[in-house]
Amino acid sequence: MTGLAGRIWRSLVRRPLVPRNDRERKWVVIHNFILHFRPVRLPAKTVEYTHTWGLGGMSLVLFLVLATTGILMMFAYEPSTQGAYDSIRTMQDEVLFGRLVRNIHHWSANFLIVVVFLHLLRVFFTGGYRGTRQFNWIIGLALLLCVLISNFTGYLLPWDQLSYWAITISTGMISYIPLAGEWLQNVVRDGAEIGQATLINFYTFHTTVVPVLLILLMGWHFWRVRKARGVVMPRAVDEQRDNQTESDVDYVLTVPSLLFREFVVALCLVAFVMVVSLFFNAPLGEAANPGMSPNPAKAPWYFVGIQELLLHFHPLFAVVLIPLTAALALLLIPYFKYHDDTEGIWFQSVNGRRTAIVAVVTALIVTPIWIAVDEFGVGPTALLPSIAPIIGNGIVPVLLACLVLFVFYRAIRRAYSATKDEAIQASFVLLTAVFLIFTATGVWFRGAGMALVWPW
Repeated sequence: MTGLAGRIWRSLVRRPLVPRNDRERKWVVIHNFILHFRPVRLPAKTVEYTHTWGLGGMSLVLFLVLATTGILMMFAYEPSTQGAYDSIRTMQDEVLFGRLVRNIHHWSANFLIVVVFLHLLRVFFTGGYRGTRQFNWIIGLALLLCVLISNFTGYLLPWDQLSYWAITISTGMISYIPLAGEWLQNVVRDGAEIGQATLINFYTFHTTVVPVLLILLMGWHFWRVRKARGVVMPRAVDEQRDNQTESDVDYVLTVPSLLFREFVVALCLVAFVMVVSLFFNAPLGEAANPGMSPNPAKAPWYFVGIQELLLHFHPLFAVVLIPLTAALALLLIPYFKYHDDTEGIWFQSVNGRRTAIVAVVTALIVTPIWIAVDEFGVGPTALLPSIAPIIGNGIVPVLLACLVLFVFYRAIRRAYSATKDEAIQASFVLLTAVFLIFTATGVWFRGAGMALVWPW
């Protein structure tokens, strides 16, 4: 390797590069900028694709794609109830590559939710939330929340029937919050009904407030990863971390070992988004009509799970208590007392993987039965109509769900000789799978009147 590239490469291995001209000075600045967010060298195991699946980098790439396409769309979009829908139609039909840009923006936003959620699961299942990484888990949850808010505020902007009534359903759930529900709903809508003020507020949050929060939180998140000396070190099940010394770990240079992999993943992801955007258009229905609700009217797909909960639990439990309990549990995960040192081991152990599979299978069996029982009117409220709804449709099913979870936990401990950590992990998998099944049911298996249907 000769010339400028050779000097830079040798500087990474041997000594700092002393720039001799403006061209070399620019390369040094870029090189130092990259290594400010990444260590000069890092363990070879941590750059293996199957350890992190590149999910954190994918999230950043999707955010950059969203920012780029979003800025382009702002030149054509009109944030008003009179012009929003027509501006989208004009963008798609008359602006060069306008439809493609909107498709890329739409699919990137949806993929971002999936990728960030999978990243959260990857961190959980590899124990990447322990030790010095505890608070970074909290920052990651804040990022997930901001991604959901970004998608939610952007959902209304096309101002078609789908978006208008999806936001109507979602903001309507807020009214179930005791005492402050109506007030919070008016704050979110900026009035009693969804209208011009709502659209302006959503547009402002979507294009200004939330992107700034995402940039700040991402920078903080990456800095915390850098401070923790990179991602969690992967380990085999029988590998003891305490026995490792610095000389036992194989290191590679960040440039090019990690940077090259990240670049390839970014190219593949952008290509995938482009292909999907070429063949599948972003949905756009008829113009919003506040006087005619579609049947069924559903929340955005990432909130349909909560809408499905409303069909099985009292609103106080479905909208307030269950989500708040889940959010509190997620926040406290890094600070629970763990009995085993399993940091860096996928699913903690071989037994942990086995019990996680059992949890998924259990959810696939129990959840459809629960949904069918409620659908065909054999739940507590239907059998005992004189019971108050908050008891028959709230306290009783919640206690029943807690009993099922407790029985599952004890069965896992006994049948598989699972440790407490493995049993807690299996319980987490069970609850996550149940909510995903609720979401899938609401998206694909609910028809007119939110009745169960077979979509295919």
